[in-house]
Parts: sequence; C-alpha cells; structure tokens
Amino acid sequence: MLRIISLNLNGIRSAWKKSAEDWLRASKADVIAFQELKAQADDLTPAMSAPEGYHAAFHFAQKKGYSGVGLWCREPPLALTRGFGNAEFDAEGRYLRADFADFSVISLYLPSGSASPERQAAKFRFLAAFFPHLRALMAEGRAMALCGDWNIAHQEIDLKNWKGNQKNSGFLPEERAWFSRMLDELGWVDVYRRLYPKAGESAYTWWSNRGRARENNVGWRIDYQIATPDLAASAALGSVFKEKRFSDHAPLIVDYSGVKK
Repeated sequence: MLRIISLNLNGIRSAWKKSAEDWLRASKADVIAFQELKAQADDLTPAMSAPEGYHAAFHFAQKKGYSGVGLWCREPPLALTRGFGNAEFDAEGRYLRADFADFSVISLYLPSGSASPERQAAKFRFLAAFFPHLRALMAEGRAMALCGDWNIAHQEIDLKNWKGNQKNSGFLPEERAWFSRMLDELGWVDVYRRLYPKAGESAYTWWSNRGRARENNVGWRIDYQIATPDLAASAALGSVFKEKRFSDHAPLIVDYSGVKK
C-alpha cells in the first residue's frame, strides 16, 4: 500500500505550533505533499528540513513568507524537479515533482485569485500555461499523482454556498470548465471523487477564517489528489482528517493498493 497525504499548511511554522508534525509522523504516510510553506530554507528547523525517517525536498518562493511547496518521502526520490518551466510561477514556488521507480508525486499549489483582479488574472495565466504541461505529463505514461491545493471547487457538491459563489474566485465558470477539461479531455482522475461520488460536506478541505465557517462546516473542497487512470484505479481508501486543526485546510489522505514503493 502507498499512502499519500496532501496538506496546505498555511505556514509551516504556524502548523508546527499546532502539532502538525506529531500527527504527520503518526500517520504512516509514504509521501506527504505540503503547500503554502510561507518560509525559506533558513526558516526551517532540522525536524522540518531533515526529518527522521523521511527524505525532504522543497521549492521555495523567491518572495519571503509566501507560497512554497514541499515533499517528505520515505524512499529517496530518483529525481526531483522544481517548477514546470514557467518563469512567472516557478518564482512563486508552486511545483515540486519527485520521481520513484514506478510512480511520481507532485506537490502543487495553484494561485488564488481572491485577493484582487490582478491575482485572478495571474490565476488564469497559470491555468493557461499549466494545461499543456498536464497534457505532457499524461503523455509520459507514468503512474502519477498531483497533490495539493488547486484553489478550485469543481462542482456544486464541492462547496456549501455554491449559489452565492458563482462570481467568486475558486468557483468561476471558467475555472470549473478548465477543471472539467483536465478530467474529460486529458484523462486525469479526481481520486477522492472517484472513491466517493456523492460525498458532500464530509469532503470539504478548506474553511474561511471569517465568522464560524469551520464550526458550521461552511467549507470548500479545493484540495485534491489528481492521478493518472492506472494509479487512480488502485485507490482503496480516502479521508479528510478534521479531528485536529493544523491550518485553515485539512489533510487529504489516500491509500493506493498494489503500488510498489
């Protein structure tokens, strides 16, 4: 069995203060994909950057305290790739790929467009640039999972207040259509949705810090493990861990059976 966890930390130092490390170490994960580190290499403690039992790698943003992704892997990767060949977004630390003998895992953090029209325009630029890359990844023919915060709720079932968010970033028609094209045209699979086609509120992975969104489960499902069909077909169990709060996101856990580690 291969266990992969994806977690947007909303700051690794903040999440560690909330006991994220203890839970992650007890999770028995083979690969942990982190997003939104909000840190540079010098900010990481040895336990973060050289964790016992794991091989750690990171793709930091050039801007301090911003973005950044990472991977903790039980087995040493055969190769690591930081960035997907786009200067604008590679500078923001949004993509880290680890290749193993029989599969690859990518920690991915798509831009949010909620801060301003300028950031929404940047998000659309990312989507336009990333789609051909997704096509190229699929053409490699490798078992592969892209794990992270996609900042898009794909369907109405994926957020509580879908009617009121149709003009808001994260649920715009253009974003949702892009997500559908990724699945339908390129053949990628939304692993959790494949396992649980009707899961609604139990599938949410992010809640606003405003009001009592988390207490009332007014959430969004924007964290995904998107996999090639062969890897997705091996997914046996998925869950969202909500018993403890490490971030404004919850960890997404998927167990894949029959995958060599």
